[in-house]
Amino acid sequence: MTRYSRAFFELQWQFAERVAAISGMSREQALLHYTNFYIRFGLGREFDANDAVWRIYIDGLQNASDAVDWTWRFFLTRPSVPPPSLVAAFGCFSYSNAGNDAIRLHFANAESGNYSPLSCERVEERRAELRALFDYVRQTHLPVQRVLGTSWLYNLTAYRRLFPSGYVETARESSARFQNMPLWGQFLDRRGDVRPDMKAILLERVARQTRLHDLAQCFPLRALAVDAPIALFDGFYRAR
Repeated sequence: MTRYSRAFFELQWQFAERVAAISGMSREQALLHYTNFYIRFGLGREFDANDAVWRIYIDGLQNASDAVDWTWRFFLTRPSVPPPSLVAAFGCFSYSNAGNDAIRLHFANAESGNYSPLSCERVEERRAELRALFDYVRQTHLPVQRVLGTSWLYNLTAYRRLFPSGYVETARESSARFQNMPLWGQFLDRRGDVRPDMKAILLERVARQTRLHDLAQCFPLRALAVDAPIALFDGFYRAR
């Protein structure tokens, strides 16, 4: 499973500081609405500023000599966070319910070896996982008609090649989701460390902005949303 380094929280902290400077909003508001902290702390997706656990975190900042260190250590005390409404996992892939007739795909690095999970050497393993996933969905969720997904990964050929072309061709830029991993995940390598090149791009671009509205364009890759009929997957993995 992916771990999250201190540097990952530091990057988001730096982004939130710039948000506060540009917008005039409080640091607390910027941390709540422009970082993935709330979700990473296992607090769900209500983003309630009065949540008891969130208040402990915010109050702790007042006496923290190193705010980033406090943030990371607070995260380490929290339980792991599965995708919302998770139904089942098959290696690197899992899915959750997304309404009466749809499922939503999720991806996480579950590789234990030295290969990248999206490397050429692991393509057949990933396709086998997806075949198992869709076999399971077909056997247990007969009403499902659509497959959804939202991730920065849909920008990558190495990820797109795992799916039917008709599925990835539906990819459209999602609205900025500053609180969610489909956007922030692009800064992590397969070991959970921050990628220096991607970090440098974001911070350099953010430093030049003066309007809150322009911050979404600072991210190297956009979060893309896909939505296609499940029929596109029928037989796809067995025919390869």
